[in-house]
Amino acid sequence: MPENGVVPASLTKTKTPDGIRNPWLLLALGAAVLGLVGSLVFGGALVASTLLDAGPVVRWALPTALMIHNLAVAAVVGSLVFAVVILPKNRVSQGRTASSKNTDEHPAFSRAMTLASLAAVVWTLAAIAVLIFTYLKQSGLAISAGTDFTRGLVFFMTDIDSGRAWLAICIFAAVVTTLCFGVRALTGLGLTLVLAVIGMVPQALIGHSASAADHQGAVNSLLLHIVGVALWFGGIVALSVVSTKLLKPEALTGKVLKRFSSLALFAFCLVFASGVVNASIRVTGWDALFNSPYGQLILIKAVATLLLGAIGLMHRQWIIPQLDKGVKSAKRVLWQLILVELVVMAATSGVAVGLSQSAPPQVTEYAPNTSPAEILSGYPLPPELTPIRWLTEWRMDWLWLTFALGAGVAYLLAVRKLRRRGDSWPVMRTVAWLVGMVAMVYVTSGPPSVYGMVLFSAHMVDHMALTMVVPIFLVLGAPVSLALKTLKPRADGSRGIREWILVVVHSKFSKLVTHPLFAAANFAGSIVIFYYSGLFGYAMRDHVGHELMILHFTITGYLFVLSLIGSDPVPYRFPYPLRLLLLLATMAFHAFFGVAIMSSTTLLQASYFGNLGKSWGVSALADQQIGGAVAWGIGEVPTVLVAIGVALMWSRSDARETKRKDRAADRNNDADLTAYNDMFAQLAEPSKARRTVPVGKNAGKNTEPKTTDSETSGEN
Repeated sequence: MPENGVVPASLTKTKTPDGIRNPWLLLALGAAVLGLVGSLVFGGALVASTLLDAGPVVRWALPTALMIHNLAVAAVVGSLVFAVVILPKNRVSQGRTASSKNTDEHPAFSRAMTLASLAAVVWTLAAIAVLIFTYLKQSGLAISAGTDFTRGLVFFMTDIDSGRAWLAICIFAAVVTTLCFGVRALTGLGLTLVLAVIGMVPQALIGHSASAADHQGAVNSLLLHIVGVALWFGGIVALSVVSTKLLKPEALTGKVLKRFSSLALFAFCLVFASGVVNASIRVTGWDALFNSPYGQLILIKAVATLLLGAIGLMHRQWIIPQLDKGVKSAKRVLWQLILVELVVMAATSGVAVGLSQSAPPQVTEYAPNTSPAEILSGYPLPPELTPIRWLTEWRMDWLWLTFALGAGVAYLLAVRKLRRRGDSWPVMRTVAWLVGMVAMVYVTSGPPSVYGMVLFSAHMVDHMALTMVVPIFLVLGAPVSLALKTLKPRADGSRGIREWILVVVHSKFSKLVTHPLFAAANFAGSIVIFYYSGLFGYAMRDHVGHELMILHFTITGYLFVLSLIGSDPVPYRFPYPLRLLLLLATMAFHAFFGVAIMSSTTLLQASYFGNLGKSWGVSALADQQIGGAVAWGIGEVPTVLVAIGVALMWSRSDARETKRKDRAADRNNDADLTAYNDMFAQLAEPSKARRTVPVGKNAGKNTEPKTTDSETSGEN
């Protein structure tokens, strides 16, 4: 097969499955049902509760609806991923994209959007069913039409965590369904995909994760797990559905397989690693892993995941290279492996649902003597903060650790690709990016994060590092420039990572958020709004608020530093003098905030920091004043470094401009200087003419010009 991924005609004529027919999808659904029933029976999830039991119908209906929900949301995410980043939207003819009318849509794209729309409808209905059956299970009531049932359901959706979570999922599913039917622009579909992924977040916040000993670790690892499964399993489903359209009107099989293979490799690593982390949180000993039904179901899932990873490895290492060489039997073997992968994934999804309905062996309730710090923060009070503990106390934030590892590996792979191609990339940029990733892990998982939950001063170290230290290294790494230099543009009309980066960079939203004035106002104003409103308390008490705080302040700092010393492309930048002025003005405001905290006699979030029950350290108010000093002091060093960076860039810009002018002068023999001198010569000619006009009786005669008094005054 040629390098562009077009399948030779000889392959298209072989008698192989053109796609996964409906019976294969039904077979996968049957495998999911078998996996669900087996795990429910084996895990003991069908045993009636001794306190509140809604009956066998609810015990069976809830996991069934949950399984359908999980399969549907995976299909939605997978099909949207195919539509947004893998498949071309329109037919391509002679290198040009045809009209964007619906009749000109690529058949594979249309099939993917049909799958997304139908799966979104199923997702919405299944989410509603799970909401109702969860209420019945927790209340022990039967379905009825009475006012008590309705009143109880409303209370469940508005005042109980699991009810609010499933209500949010229903809302997200309904919005995504509407957008799947009404949107065809790729940018709109990209936003729809983001909403679908966000719609999976509430599911990670409830269930076993909500009551695990390491609540944040359990939630983050479960979120990564279900997102990875949706990308992987949903991608397989989407590939199965659109496979019959990949050969019409042009062959796309090779391209699509290579693109999805890279995504599947990432999803496999994400699913397996997050599964191991989540299992280690819930099952803390080898005995519970091997001798309890819960642990044995985890082992079954792990074996199935490794089997699926082996099939994916066969795709990358054997099948796709055979397709490139034009081997006729490769296509048949490819679809056979995809069938096996689809069935195994479906069965594993059923096992996962049964596992979620089974009780883990680890106790997930607070002990009677639980400390106030553990009730408020979710973790026991750490030991007294000493200098050495700024290096030794860690609590992994798996979400940001995954981001740092993924971004670091992707950066190194991009640099290696550039060098293999013969292009260069500054070593210091690579070092800066890796230092930024290490700093992010330290800030989000290390002592600043651990002690930031109980000490305002440590929290301020955490905040200032996220806002003013980590972004400097990230900006110096120039990731956008590296991506644009590494990734090749696509010629088939689809949008890859490079195309999406260009869309974001040139968007109106980017013009707004990267404008220096907006970046500075956001940088300075966010601090005041955050700490003097309920957002601070929300970030301290709620896991989602904590993660959103990290995300917001990291992006805020990144955009501000990017507007000052960044080399990545942005729509608009200030001249260097205005950059320095903007930096000084913003930092003055930042220093004022630190002084205000230092001099304050009112404790921020007193209901939180005042009730932790610390037996060591200074009082909460004194610690807050130390935090104000930290906000003032830490802000000065990065400010000086950024100011030096702006000055150096200004100097280098002037040096480059001088060299450019010198080279231009060499090329045109100082034409600019000659023109400059000629201009003054022309200005001098009228003055000379005025001085040589004859006067008096010699007027009109051909005589020498008369010298004026002003010209002879010096001699007299």
